Amino acid sequence: MYYPLIDPIIFSLGPLAVRWYGLSYVAGFAMVWWLGKRRLPSNPGWSEAQLSDLIFYGALGAVFGGRFGYVFFYGFERFLDDPSYLIRVWEGGMSFHGGLLGVVIALIVFSRRFEKTFLEVGDFLAPLCPIGLGLGRLANFINAELPGRVTEGVTGLIYPCAVVRELNPMCVGEWEQVARHPSPLYQSLGEGLILFLALWVLSARPRQTGFISGCFLLGYGSVRFMTEFFREPDSHIGFIMLDAITMGQLLCLPMILIGGILLFMSRTERLG
Repeated sequence: MYYPLIDPIIFSLGPLAVRWYGLSYVAGFAMVWWLGKRRLPSNPGWSEAQLSDLIFYGALGAVFGGRFGYVFFYGFERFLDDPSYLIRVWEGGMSFHGGLLGVVIALIVFSRRFEKTFLEVGDFLAPLCPIGLGLGRLANFINAELPGRVTEGVTGLIYPCAVVRELNPMCVGEWEQVARHPSPLYQSLGEGLILFLALWVLSARPRQTGFISGCFLLGYGSVRFMTEFFREPDSHIGFIMLDAITMGQLLCLPMILIGGILLFMSRTERLG
């Protein structure tokens, strides 16, 4: 099966172009707001105004952190050669792990302003986020980003040479001669839908402080680590360790560790 060529621009009006990637961010934040409103009745310490402020803080953290993270984790040499690359967001490039660090900083500021604990805010926000993460991965697929490793499986897609030439310089003609895993779709399913359903069910009743935050970190880190085995590492970075571990997997290890610690401490009621 061939990769379905999709125009990354939905429509344009003069110099203004509406892209699927930008729409995925807008839709993701909208879903956080809608799901958050549904959870307000079961969280009496939260108001609709606080939810709106939380989304604003989180959006700033995700966007700025995502860009900074991508540049410093995946494109630092390019940044050193051309510092303006940091602000050229229209060229693409966002990192989940950088976005997560940005959101952590935003939640610290938010929790201090509204006199809530950091983990209390994290437990409220965590179940609302995976759908947005899944939409972002769908946008990666539409943009023909992050093609997977070569496969002979039935789920493999044949990508255009223009997309995979950095990964396969020998690719000539219009289409590559081998199929690749559509890894963004795997990650959209795992990081998005499956993680959302798990967290939504787990958070439907009161839990110990830090439990849901721990589930999010452990769940995302584990799913991302596994699905990275189907994703081709960035051509300019390659494998980081043992000719098998990618940068994405390496960055997931602290998430898995911290998530496990939070789960243990919450189950033993050491977080209050």
